[in-house]
Amino acid sequence: MEITLALGGGGAKGNSHIGVIRRLEKEGYRIRSVAGTSFGGLVAILYASGLTPNEIEEVFTSTDQGSLYVRDSNDGPSLLGLSGVRKLLDTILGDKTFDDLKIPCAVTAVDTKTGNEVVISEGFLRDGVLATIALPGIFPPHPLNDWELMDGGVLNPVPVSVARMLSPNLPIVAVVLNDPLDNPLRTYSIPVPSILPKQITDRIYRMHVAQAFDIFMRAVDLSSRAVAHYRLESDAPDIIIRPKVHHLELLDKVVVKDVALLGDVAVDAVLPELKKLTSWTGRLNRKLFGGKR
Repeated sequence: MEITLALGGGGAKGNSHIGVIRRLEKEGYRIRSVAGTSFGGLVAILYASGLTPNEIEEVFTSTDQGSLYVRDSNDGPSLLGLSGVRKLLDTILGDKTFDDLKIPCAVTAVDTKTGNEVVISEGFLRDGVLATIALPGIFPPHPLNDWELMDGGVLNPVPVSVARMLSPNLPIVAVVLNDPLDNPLRTYSIPVPSILPKQITDRIYRMHVAQAFDIFMRAVDLSSRAVAHYRLESDAPDIIIRPKVHHLELLDKVVVKDVALLGDVAVDAVLPELKKLTSWTGRLNRKLFGGKR
């Protein structure tokens, strides 16, 4: 029972990818390749590098989420920084490259100069992560080769097309974290370092920049939902898994184990269809008719 995964973006919601992968493995599915966007790209790279779902969960659990988005001198124009993320990646990935991965993997980004989608499948793994998670305006764009790269979710929130490129003959399981289009928009607040005193953080939340951040993030949320909806219609994955993470914001501080469990539970809803798809009759149908039923 071989499959390929397309892991969508969603910030803190992406911890549910851990539970999805863990449950799929438990059910006997062999993940032969994985594509990811944004947080999904981070999980994709960690998993493809050989970390188990439990090990990825432990990495995220042991990380101080409040220290991830602090700015430093290496950060370009952005509201928040990624100094904490860079330190984490240096510890986990070091100088590993895509050539060191155990299974094929690619992540997506967008070049801010040309507007073109960029699929990253070579070079240093940390560059792939820093590019695919660079939420425009919130985190700094990541320079790579001649590109200035931002979050791949701008054009491809759930990289089904990339997963198909990696494994053309395998069923594609897409994990979608975007809210449905008809869900109401929520409010957003700026994540600030946990070391700051409460009176300072309260003042930040009342500033005009915090209000601007809220409006901008709502726009990003709505745009991402729409792009995901139409891309999924066009790219047509074989299975869609939707963890119930819609109550979470992109930059929430979360209990990683609890969010991962939501991914595990979400697999239940698609297991009958997935088993049918990967049965011998399903595989024969796919071979003969390209998956058309």
